[in-house]
Amino acid sequence: MTDAVNDIPPEVTDDVERLRSELRHHAYLYYHEARPEIGDAEYDDLFRQLQALEAQYPALESADSPTMRVGAPPQDKFETVEHVAPLLSLDSSEKSEDFVRFHDRVCRALGDGVTPRYILEPKLDGASIELVYEDGVLARAVTRGNGQQGEGVTENIRTIPTVPLRLRTDTRPAPRLLALRGEVMMYISDFADFNARLAEAGVEPYASPRNSAAGSIRQLDSRVTASRKLDVLVYDVLAVEGASFASDIAGVEAIREWGFRVPERIQTARTVDEVLEYHARYEGERDQLDYEIDGVVIKLDDLAARRAMGATSHHPRWAMALKFAPRQEVTVIEKIDIQVGRTGVLTPVAWLRPVVVGGVTVSRASLHNREELRRKDLREGDTVRIQRAGDVIPQVVEVIEHHDDRAEPFEMPGRCPVCDTEVYQDGPRTVCPNRFGCSAQLKGRIIHFGSRAALDIEGLGEETANLMVDRALVTRLAELFDVTPEQLMELDGFGEKSATALVQAIASKRTPDLNRFLIALGIPEVGVTVARTLAERFGSFGAIRSATAEELVAIDGIGPRMSEAITGFFADERNALAVDALLARGVEPTTVEVASLDLPELGTAVFTGAIPVPRVVAETAWRSVGGSTSGSVSKKTAFVVAGDKAGSKLAKAEKLGVEVLDFDQFLERLEGHGGSIDGGSA
Repeated sequence: MTDAVNDIPPEVTDDVERLRSELRHHAYLYYHEARPEIGDAEYDDLFRQLQALEAQYPALESADSPTMRVGAPPQDKFETVEHVAPLLSLDSSEKSEDFVRFHDRVCRALGDGVTPRYILEPKLDGASIELVYEDGVLARAVTRGNGQQGEGVTENIRTIPTVPLRLRTDTRPAPRLLALRGEVMMYISDFADFNARLAEAGVEPYASPRNSAAGSIRQLDSRVTASRKLDVLVYDVLAVEGASFASDIAGVEAIREWGFRVPERIQTARTVDEVLEYHARYEGERDQLDYEIDGVVIKLDDLAARRAMGATSHHPRWAMALKFAPRQEVTVIEKIDIQVGRTGVLTPVAWLRPVVVGGVTVSRASLHNREELRRKDLREGDTVRIQRAGDVIPQVVEVIEHHDDRAEPFEMPGRCPVCDTEVYQDGPRTVCPNRFGCSAQLKGRIIHFGSRAALDIEGLGEETANLMVDRALVTRLAELFDVTPEQLMELDGFGEKSATALVQAIASKRTPDLNRFLIALGIPEVGVTVARTLAERFGSFGAIRSATAEELVAIDGIGPRMSEAITGFFADERNALAVDALLARGVEPTTVEVASLDLPELGTAVFTGAIPVPRVVAETAWRSVGGSTSGSVSKKTAFVVAGDKAGSKLAKAEKLGVEVLDFDQFLERLEGHGGSIDGGSA
């Protein structure tokens, strides 16, 4: 390649770089500044000149060239890609009092005398994306997936004109590595035109702008993506090397300077009233916007305090979403049916006369359980008010009209409508106990078994799982490992290549990570965090399977209910047979080195008064070297760190004879154990 470039006349290379620079400049003015300097015809002429030179001199092709936006040849599949940093979801609520409680928690974490500053932004209802730049050039784009990994859709994202293929460096240099989070959007006006074209072509339209955006970036042919009007708004720096920011608002300004579009009306606030006013203002203008939002996002602006507060396995502790009230419409329940889920729960479902709710066509809604059905007295033929809870899940709110000849109340069946097993009542729920034998549950279990959070089996999706069960290729979970390419080739949509690939993908999971295997089994109460805890605590599947309730309860984060669910799962004879069948087919989860539970005996610290850093930062630093922290003083307290205006805690420490340190003395003790305020354990 280098030799070929050297053979190209210098004036050609100069022309190519000039054309690229001009095209980037004019694209930025058009899409970001809305003040174009040239017309479409002139832009197209520059574009064609660049295309011609790159076609004549292929050695000059570059991933960051504006010509890369037209789309690439179709791909066979999307690769699974690890995120640079987790893309977590947000804890959310529609109640302002929940934000007040969140604010109080943040204030306690920061400590006395520290007023938090929040950054506020609209909660965009699009498809989340991670954009990764290396030395200023777009290296990859990854869907959110399960938050830890997603699908590589780089070629599709390249076609979106508001995504820089190369960072702008007019006012800020490009860092070595930059990972950003954004939202792929289709505007409501463009969505209406897009769906109209689909309807004219006899193609089923998309349900919402969000679905159309998500579907567009998952096209195997990026030229299809290029044909659709999409935008990307970027709002978060996930990771950066070669630059640093003390606050989120500084990161947003850098994002803007690097050439990205950011959401409208991002601002900061310090008081509860300011946040609630921002929320109310956006909610009042929501229906006038050309894009979907379902609330506002509230994030602590101080990045050091964020790191110290940390996150659960699902959401950060330093942010939340304050949602809007659900949109509601009126329709008719035409039929009530039963759906059997992966866990065996029988859920009554209302089939509705189709109605558009907040831009989405709704034709069915969950009725949850028999008690909810009875409480609302919902029957076939009733006119009802429905809403999209969180603007996502349709639900029936209430009956607003019914006829005199009203249908009889719906009764839950005594036997599973799928496998005819006698059901049982678990509180308000009706459950089929045939966990691994009921075909409806089996379909769901196969889908879950191969999902990203579980074994991540490429190609094992809902459609394939349904076909396998319906054609009796798989009658119990373990038989997945018996399926042959020849059997799969008899199913619709499978050729020799795809059938062989799926069989190989399944076989490659015979030695899964222990925590993933626990998730794949669908053990009640066992999610990502609990599975990881069990793996690290017991080390092997056999040890977890034989663990007693007492051993489980002794683990931090596992209570009596959870331990009962786990031991009950393994004690059930049907579950035991299903697990044994998997092991008999050579499935052998990896063993994990059991983490040492021995930590240095550094004692419990209590912080009081105003100290130079947010209290949560100091507490995190002490815990990182093996110490512990508490919010109250007792005889067991090792020492109290007293800042300015220390109050009752200091008085109690002096009364009990507990050692009292000022902040500088605390730093000396922390550093003596290899820790630091900035970086935790050294």
